[in-house]
This record gives sequence, C-alpha cells and structure tokens, in this order.
Amino acid sequence: MLFCCRICSCLRRKLNIKGYEPPHSKQENLLESHGVRVLVVSFGCRDGATHWISETGCAFDMLLDPQRQLYVAFSLGSSLWKVLNFRNMLVYGEYVAQDQEFPKDLPSIQDDMFQLGGDFVLNEHGSVLFSHCCQSPIDRPSVYRILSGING
Repeated sequence: MLFCCRICSCLRRKLNIKGYEPPHSKQENLLESHGVRVLVVSFGCRDGATHWISETGCAFDMLLDPQRQLYVAFSLGSSLWKVLNFRNMLVYGEYVAQDQEFPKDLPSIQDDMFQLGGDFVLNEHGSVLFSHCCQSPIDRPSVYRILSGING
C-alpha cells in the first residue's frame, strides 16, 4: 500500500499514520494478513522526512519523491480550497480545543501545504487494486475500506 503524505508537518498525517501502526496492531496485522505492505511516500526532503518520522513514530519504510512523480502519476492535486475549507478548519479547531499537540515545523524546510495525498494498493505487477485520492487533509480511508476494495 502506498500512503502518499500531504505534508510532513501535518497533524492529520501524524494521526492517520498512527491508525496503521501499533498500538493499533490489529489493523497492522489485518493489512499484513492480506499481504499488504505499507510504504509511506513523501515529496519532502530527507531532513523533513526524518523529522516527520521522529514526530510520528512511524515505523514503515518511506520513499522520497521530491519530483512528485508518484503524485503526478496518481493525479494527486494541490488545492488551497480543499485544504483550508471551513470543515477542515473546524476539525483543526477541535484539535486545539482538545489540546492536541501539532507536529513541530522545521523552519529550514519549506513544504507545500496545499498538496493532497492518497492511498493506493498495487499488486506485484504494478496494477492498481485500490485507489483513494484525498479530497482534503481529513479524508483518509479506513483499513477496512481499503481491504474491502482489494478483496472485491
């Protein structure tokens, strides 16, 4: 499964990737039992990816795609409206009200905060079995939806 990150300093990426990792080992085991290996893809630089991994505790392998070739191949767009719309701002406001810790930015790293992400499952021949292009930063499929998509 390719988990294409939006930006490395995004709180939702921190929460979403944790949904695929321990302590949520049930979901991780579920993916593994269906032969799904997760690979996180980021368009960011090595320093930003290293920082993101330390902030999220992500244990999955990560591929850097600074030229965004995978993002283009999977038609992952960039959108000010989809990122900064009212619904998303409400969600972020809830995080602030709940005193959620936002990932810390590195001042030396420039991210494209409007780049959208996605989730894709490919077979060993490179054919796409499941595809989800995120419509906003809070739009990620559940593990169960991914599995139902690849199992038909």
